[in-house]
Amino acid sequence: MWFKNLQVYRLPANWDMSAERLEEQLAKKPFHPCGSQDMESRGWLSPLGNEVLVHAVGGQWLVCLGFEHRLLPSAVVKQEADERAEELAEQQGYKLGRKQLKELREQVTQELMPRAFTRRRRMFAWIDPINGWLVVDAASQSKAEDMLEQLRHTLDSFPLTLLRTERSPMSAMADWLAGGEAPDGFTIDQDCELRSVAEDKAAVRYARHPLEGDDIKGHLEAGKLPTRLALTFDDRISFVLTEKLEIKRLDFLDIVRDQVGEADKDDAEALFNAEFALMTGELAHLLPAVVAALGGELAGAAVETGVSAELPRVQKEMAAARPVSAQTVAADDPPF
Repeated sequence: MWFKNLQVYRLPANWDMSAERLEEQLAKKPFHPCGSQDMESRGWLSPLGNEVLVHAVGGQWLVCLGFEHRLLPSAVVKQEADERAEELAEQQGYKLGRKQLKELREQVTQELMPRAFTRRRRMFAWIDPINGWLVVDAASQSKAEDMLEQLRHTLDSFPLTLLRTERSPMSAMADWLAGGEAPDGFTIDQDCELRSVAEDKAAVRYARHPLEGDDIKGHLEAGKLPTRLALTFDDRISFVLTEKLEIKRLDFLDIVRDQVGEADKDDAEALFNAEFALMTGELAHLLPAVVAALGGELAGAAVETGVSAELPRVQKEMAAARPVSAQTVAADDPPF
């Protein structure tokens, strides 16, 4: 049980939900497989595979949202519908009209749907009611929205705030790179992406490359801003920080993982609990440290993210603005 990505939100200040009450609410909307005419189904699953929907360890909660989606490509429907349309056209002596074709495609979809394969996936969220965090293990905010939408649907009202900080991640990362030094407790690793804010969106990506060279400073002086930067916290957790304050490619280093005792590995539930306790304990230190490195939490701010949304804020924070270069990404740049 180790999260790979973190989308971080703040729970409402007056949120007084208990694990027992949350369990009751989630139980009203459990996961069920797709019906014969359903393209998708979603609902709550037990994180551990038993009957408990809110898995609690040491005051920390874990919930799991299950999805099932039917694999019925539109090209398959179109091909079958076109073949039937040709047969009908020969029988009646003229081509089908637009309305007939639409009805035929709908009929084909209904016939093929029950026979279509399905794909299942799960999404986890960690709830820290003590410190007021809700963290979704999702690669993007748009994907995490599936979890938040289901929570709102289940709890009727669930006002969350996307974590925002006094300093934008872009301007802070630019300062760290320009100065060649990360904030206390952090070290700069060897992956980075710098992107132009001009219309061409030119970008330079570094992978497994030292980031203290003059070329990095040259890109910064030319007006490019960091949108991703690999960091390590306290020699225990490596990750990539993005301009949207997302934490990606989360990797708990051996010094953390080795704390899981050998005895726990013979018991799946004990191992799950040990890993979850270790993970949440480490993240309880990481999240405040990231917030502090970015100047503290920004209260009452609008929830708007992305390069375009952050740019005016970054421009205010940067000491000086330079013309933006039109350099493009080299064709042989390694993928980030």
